[in-house]
Amino acid sequence: MNVRKIRPTSWAQAGRSIPCYGTTHADYFYGEIPCARSLTKEEIENDYEKNTGKVIIETFADGNPDYVPGILCTNHGPFTWGKDAAQAVHNAVVLEEVAKMAYRTEQLKNQTVGAPGYLQDKHFFRKHGANAYYGQPGK
Repeated sequence: MNVRKIRPTSWAQAGRSIPCYGTTHADYFYGEIPCARSLTKEEIENDYEKNTGKVIIETFADGNPDYVPGILCTNHGPFTWGKDAAQAVHNAVVLEEVAKMAYRTEQLKNQTVGAPGYLQDKHFFRKHGANAYYGQPGK
């Protein structure tokens, strides 16, 4: 789902991934929300939409798109997905909030450091892992 949320679009226009600074981010996105590479002139002029999809797939070649249900496309904007349209919309709303919090974190603190990996693991996998127990596992 391609959305035009202001804050994630701002990160995309800056060509920046959104770091995981806290537990709200980690509850929904495992690790940073990546910003895909810029499309080349040729990719834009020939099969732009198809190549946008290809660069999203390329970005997740070594990752799990189920663990990070969103991406930023440089100079374009955010895309989100889920098991159905409702979940894709929900992930878009969460992405907007996470982008806003990350931006404000960087404004408030000059040298930001991401949340520790063990904290990200706990918050993500307690909701989404094989042994999920927090919230509504399996939904």
